[in-house]
Amino acid sequence: MKQIAIDASRCIGCGKCVKDCVASALYLSDGKATPREGCIGCGHCFAICPTGAVDMPGYDKTGCDAITPMTAVDSDTLLRAIKSRRSVRQFKDVPVEREKIGKILEAGRYAPTGANSQNVAFTVLGDRQDEIERRCVRLFRTAVAAGRPFVSLLRNADINDSFFFKGAPLVIVVSGHDSVNAALASAYMELTAGSLGLGVLYSGFFCGCARLDPKIRAALRLPKGHKAVTCMIIGYPDVAYQRIPPRRPPRVNVLPRK
Repeated sequence: MKQIAIDASRCIGCGKCVKDCVASALYLSDGKATPREGCIGCGHCFAICPTGAVDMPGYDKTGCDAITPMTAVDSDTLLRAIKSRRSVRQFKDVPVEREKIGKILEAGRYAPTGANSQNVAFTVLGDRQDEIERRCVRLFRTAVAAGRPFVSLLRNADINDSFFFKGAPLVIVVSGHDSVNAALASAYMELTAGSLGLGVLYSGFFCGCARLDPKIRAALRLPKGHKAVTCMIIGYPDVAYQRIPPRRPPRVNVLPRK
């Protein structure tokens, strides 16, 4: 799956792929790039080759067109949009189009992962959404009645029937072996959702339910060894914010020179 193939007739021996290979899994032999053991399938060689001599058999190459550099996005506009984002808890009763769901998932697929593990998965609750939310609501109501330790967080909360998913039409659980990889994918997905006019809420309470209740974990059918890292509640916002809120000053630690 992770092995690359070199078309010798197209390879010009420039060595760009060799120099950029993070795993040192390429070398030049007789003026041609040659693969060896150790490839992690990151695709840098595929992306950098000026003649398209590199192939990655078994990988989905749909949409692998010429790159769009980040400099194509105005940095001031991007930063202002990032600062303008809000967690959305009020949604319109409007379904999210399949095309937009595909773009959100594609953004998560292309988020960076350590050692190019690509070990993040996405579970769309779909028709099971209401059933799963009902179980979560029952669990939390029981916990409140029993005086569980985390109840203090909920002392003013109305645990109604839509407490977890807020009536949103789309819920995606992002899971993985590694929390950092799944969190990075979630951030990419949220930014993409925002660019599509959608609002997002991260439901930490739902992830807590998934940790507490084995039946909820079973319903999610997560890949073996995965844990639910984020639960993304997505839909068209039924609320409009007018200005960027303040934040505390950044905590930046600059190490002194020796």
